[in-house]
Amino acid sequence: MSDKSVVLKTWLKLKNLPFGNWLFTKVVCFKAPYFGSMKPTVLDLRDGHCSAMVKNRRNVHNHIGTIHAIAQCNLAELCAGVMVDATVPYKTHRWIPKGMTVQYLAKVDTDVTAVAEIAMPRQWLDKEDLVVSVKLYNTRNELVFTADITMYITKKKEQKNKN
Repeated sequence: MSDKSVVLKTWLKLKNLPFGNWLFTKVVCFKAPYFGSMKPTVLDLRDGHCSAMVKNRRNVHNHIGTIHAIAQCNLAELCAGVMVDATVPYKTHRWIPKGMTVQYLAKVDTDVTAVAEIAMPRQWLDKEDLVVSVKLYNTRNELVFTADITMYITKKKEQKNKN
């Protein structure tokens, strides 16, 4: 039996297929429908790393025609959540977002790519706050947004055998 999470196994099956990234992203957005509103695309996923992008389209704009601050937060949370889900040992641990601190560094007037990363390998504790750093870049490779997303990681309770 594989030690890879369902999310990571699904990514590995789909990533090299035609439209595999698109299909994987659709699966993620089916599971967490709110993310679908910004029409993201997951670009890469592995232990400790996820990248995703959102196109600069009117439906993610604010009143001045740039990508809305909350759309940037949503992309950061999507990236961090998918990465954590693919990385945390799914058989023994679970996670939930606990908080987010963000910095808006520049207007986002192009497509935007988010990168979420944590140091690997790592020791997973029974209970911890994992801070995931997420950085968003415009198409000129300029850093336009940063987020530190705190994920609450806990060990799953052991289930007793029912005979």
